[in-house]
Amino acid sequence: MPGTRDAAGPLRAQDIMTGGAHCVGAHETLRDAARMMRDMNVGCLPICGDNNRLTGMITDRDIVIQCCADGIDPATVQAGSMAGPVHWIDAAASAREVLDSMEKHQVKRLPVIDVRAGHQLVGMITEADLAKKLSKTQVGEFAEQVYATA
Repeated sequence: MPGTRDAAGPLRAQDIMTGGAHCVGAHETLRDAARMMRDMNVGCLPICGDNNRLTGMITDRDIVIQCCADGIDPATVQAGSMAGPVHWIDAAASAREVLDSMEKHQVKRLPVIDVRAGHQLVGMITEADLAKKLSKTQVGEFAEQVYATA
């Protein structure tokens, strides 16, 4: 059954996530971020600082609404200037903790950090990941909490 594991133990964030997340550097431009999103076919990127640590998230919508819509050239704005509060989950967190965090913070994408491996970004959990790995009941609860209250 999705959302649980048997002999291996409960489903964890690392089991749900898509691995290999790439960061846009805080000093890279929004144009660079947009190109990365296009090339990777994603709508969101983590922003990492000089120490390679997660400092924020940026979406394609952020670039359009907070930059392009105001006539600002995306080549003149650093991605780090768009970094706001960032919510993440430890790779060892349970599926329940993943859902609780996404619901509490009303987010549809959640970076996964391996705390035991020096706080390294190891992946992202998206709505598609939830749909693939969790039960219909869990996905329905997530959708109700994030979309119905948005």
